[in-house]
Amino acid sequence: MTPQMDREKFKQQMRVELEVLMEEMADAVDNAPAGRIIRDSEEKVRDLFGEFRRKAFEEAMQAKVDAAEAAFPPPNSPATGKRKRNKGKQPYAILTINGRIRVRRIRWHCREEGSSTLTDILLDEAESTISQGTRELICRLNQSSVSFRKTSENLKRAAQIESNAESIRQLVEEEGKMVLRLQARGELLPSWSSQDCVADTGKTRVYASCDGVKVPLITDAEKKMRRKKVRDRRRRRGCKCKPLARARQGSDNAWKEYRVVAHYDETQLHCHVSVTRGNHEVTGRLMARDAGFIDLQDADERIANVDGAPWIRSQLELHGIVEYIGLDFYHLSEYVHDARRELFAEDVDAGRAWVETMLRQLKHEGYQAAWDTAIQCRAKASKSKRLALDRLLGYMSERRQMIRYPEFLARGWQIGSGPIEAQCKTTTARVKGSGKRWDGPNAEAVMALACLENSRQWQTYWLSPDPALN
Repeated sequence: MTPQMDREKFKQQMRVELEVLMEEMADAVDNAPAGRIIRDSEEKVRDLFGEFRRKAFEEAMQAKVDAAEAAFPPPNSPATGKRKRNKGKQPYAILTINGRIRVRRIRWHCREEGSSTLTDILLDEAESTISQGTRELICRLNQSSVSFRKTSENLKRAAQIESNAESIRQLVEEEGKMVLRLQARGELLPSWSSQDCVADTGKTRVYASCDGVKVPLITDAEKKMRRKKVRDRRRRRGCKCKPLARARQGSDNAWKEYRVVAHYDETQLHCHVSVTRGNHEVTGRLMARDAGFIDLQDADERIANVDGAPWIRSQLELHGIVEYIGLDFYHLSEYVHDARRELFAEDVDAGRAWVETMLRQLKHEGYQAAWDTAIQCRAKASKSKRLALDRLLGYMSERRQMIRYPEFLARGWQIGSGPIEAQCKTTTARVKGSGKRWDGPNAEAVMALACLENSRQWQTYWLSPDPALN
């Protein structure tokens, strides 16, 4: 047990502060004009209580430090065996959800080891200057923010915590990278497995899916331009500045494809989402890794609904992730509608009837019936219109083994990839938008936090021992 603070002394100190708080709160309410009492006093009262909370927490931390320092003798140097020199009490600032607090603790010094303290690790084993509660709060606010500057403003307004946009950016990106590292090491696992995914039939059923999504990245040319502007501003100020950090190379293109992987059950109450900026082979290994996390091989029914990209199918088959691979019905219907626009042009009624026939046959009769209908239409079409049907037929032919809607529907399985499409939208919501440009690793980190939330692992991550120590 750690040394206990002097509680009576602490309470006595805070009674004085409490009396001042009550007086100031009464003044705020009494001095507000009639008809505007709540409006003109609520902010003042909130600020008063916020400052009181900060002072109370700071005084409690200082009392704990004083008790700990009084309980332990001055340390000796392991190298020399001599007592270290007392450098006096020096301040230590920590940003907490109760505000920025400052405690004073003794620093001990010896020439061989430098300076150290006995109490920093007592306050926070990571010896971090930002508490875990504050880090979570910042990451939460950032999830639905449009910029780090806006996150900073919301943090100050909602939680009375001040932190600049650059500090918030670094914190959020570092936290996202920590999530990726823990997932890669298998230390941040889903709270469910395939055996929890019981469908109406009584069998366990899990869907796997994957899709690519474009993310805006900062190009190398843009990086150089930004760096030049920073140098120009420094030159105009005319004062000596710390040298700029070594520049990280930018992207060769303004947009790059990232891959989102999802495993989910029939109701999506169980869902696990991951993201990678790697190529198709990296994505395949990621799908296999996540499948292992949830023991996918133990599921009675393992199904994939994908958009028809050849690399997704090849990776699913290479790693043996699922038993059945289906083509998303919406993607195929888009090709049918594209053909309809070319074939029937202004004949809306005929075009609608043809589309309804094709989609009904695909869904309830199968590939061959729809193929025959398209072939018959092609035989009557002009040469220019045949090209539209050839594109549709080519698309269908390459994915013939994936067009199995009657079988899927008979078994009560989904035939759409809507869940993965929705995940692509939510995981990129923070990184997309006007003027946003990212370094590749940083975009992946911010998306990883969105995946953490979509996988319902937010509390698992933040309530676990300090992630930075893992």
